Amino acid sequence: MTSARPQATHHARILEDLRGRILDGRWAPGHQLDRETDLAEAHGVSRMTMNKVLTQLAQEGYLVRRRRGGTFVAQPRAQSAVMEINDIGAEVAALGLTHGWTLLRREITRLGAAERALLDMPAGEGTGEVLFLQGLHSAQGAPFCLEARAINLAAVPAARDMAFDATPPGTWLTQTKPWTAARNTLRAIGVEAPEARHLGLPVGAACLLILRKTRSEPDWVTCVRLVYPGEVHQLVAEFEPGRAT
Repeated sequence: MTSARPQATHHARILEDLRGRILDGRWAPGHQLDRETDLAEAHGVSRMTMNKVLTQLAQEGYLVRRRRGGTFVAQPRAQSAVMEINDIGAEVAALGLTHGWTLLRREITRLGAAERALLDMPAGEGTGEVLFLQGLHSAQGAPFCLEARAINLAAVPAARDMAFDATPPGTWLTQTKPWTAARNTLRAIGVEAPEARHLGLPVGAACLLILRKTRSEPDWVTCVRLVYPGEVHQLVAEFEPGRAT
């Protein structure tokens, strides 16, 4: 009994110290902590005690621990309403961070089996010419969301002449092409290569996948695949009592 009291005191003291460094900005989002053994030595405790502190801070959302990659201060979590189409640049700006966009691929093509599977497109749809795009959204220079998108050129012919090297296609489409219906499909996934490489994550890391399809009758407009690192995004749904679901 008596031996547990100092241990609990050490745990609480270190927990308060490290949490305070994050909350007051001394450790900014993305800051990499020293190795667990070095932190334990600096605070005069065992590695087991330090591991428990870091694990608790990770569970509270303050830290991200990556196997063989280190421990980092977590980015603030963006949040989206499940039933809305949000602009990713606005999501990043709402966190007080600078949004960036890097175009990785732009091709006018007819979708092959790999692209159709990536976008979860049903058979018989998307057989015409499309503009296929891949790009990376960043927040303060760190990967935030990986986007793959097909735009139906029969429905949006103006997209053929857009470079999309400076403006993300989602931003342009919301300003250019009205839509009448949309469907969101949400999944938790373990990210695979090469998406993991673009996001700077180990293969198998937990991510949030959003598959979205919008229509402007009678045609589909765009199908998009958005992959967010699980540590930087959360979804919010609001309900009212007595409202049908």
